[in-house]
Amino acid sequence: MAERRFDRDEIIVSKTDPTGRIIYANEVFLRVAGYREREVIGRPHNIIRHPDMPHGVFRLLWQTIRRGRECFAYVLNRAANGDHYWVLAHITPTFGTDGTIISFHSNRRCPRPQAVAKIAALYAELRAAEAGREGPEAAETGYHTLVDRLHRAGVSYDEFVFAL
Repeated sequence: MAERRFDRDEIIVSKTDPTGRIIYANEVFLRVAGYREREVIGRPHNIIRHPDMPHGVFRLLWQTIRRGRECFAYVLNRAANGDHYWVLAHITPTFGTDGTIISFHSNRRCPRPQAVAKIAALYAELRAAEAGREGPEAAETGYHTLVDRLHRAGVSYDEFVFAL
């Protein structure tokens, strides 16, 4: 399958409910992912998840945003036809008047190729650690592999992402 690209001045935008179901997708999202609006609204955001993405990265991402914090992450997505595309995602929670999380907002930009090369190597390591495991066990293994590596490097995940 081919790699899809989008312009550096474009931003892919989507919003989900607290469970991760898509409630908004902008035109760039629909074009790059190859979906129509009616095909994504109400569907889980992981419909664009590429199988080569380590489970542990999503565990860290969801853990971070469910705690009410923003998260930056490099993500490999899959388009409707199987093509793939990399993004640098910035996900933020939106809070209701009572302080609870009512939705998540994600802006995704075109990543630098040098950063993608570095993160792809890390994600290959995480996938190797997760190999032979399924679901929560794979996510837990990948998460701990990622956290251990960051701890040894003496950086947080955000510091790691911004250094790429």
